Amino acid sequence: MTVNSNVVTPTNPPLTTTAPAIGTATLLSGLAAQQQRIVGIVAGLDDVTMRRPILPSGWSCGGMIQHLTGMTNFWFATIMSGDDLVEADDGFTLADDVSMDGLVERYSIATARGHDRVCHLPLETPPVWWPDDMFGPWRLHSLFEVLQHVLVESATHAGHLDVTRELIDRRTWNYPLGLLGDPIEAKI
Repeated sequence: MTVNSNVVTPTNPPLTTTAPAIGTATLLSGLAAQQQRIVGIVAGLDDVTMRRPILPSGWSCGGMIQHLTGMTNFWFATIMSGDDLVEADDGFTLADDVSMDGLVERYSIATARGHDRVCHLPLETPPVWWPDDMFGPWRLHSLFEVLQHVLVESATHAGHLDVTRELIDRRTWNYPLGLLGDPIEAKI
């Protein structure tokens, strides 16, 4: 890194080792870890708590699971597989008759089906369909870009759920054990 007139310019050191090859299975493994974390974070919450908005923006844990299910179906079924665009609700507002257990189960099914749809594809595979009217000039051009996008979105939303769960009952995700930890003591 060089510093000149209070401007920091990053420099890239020479590579001394060869980076491991990244394939579809590698990215799906990272995505699966985030998806399992998402299900684990909401485990044990009752229907009332799953529906209750915790943050000022107004979304609930159940609403986030609904959004993640719609997002997963959209990217893997519609974009990468070319299925007809299903009007799946990827919004955060829950209908009164939605079962929270059913919602989490639908998310788990969507993630498994999504992985099955793309696990055999090379990362260079282009999307089968793209919604030209949905994202303006932004576009993803390959399975690699779609997997990267879904992985980042899933990890980001898992972080949102982490914070929400901590506000609900002071429990946080225990990464080494891969499960929800005991309530933490408030630090003042």
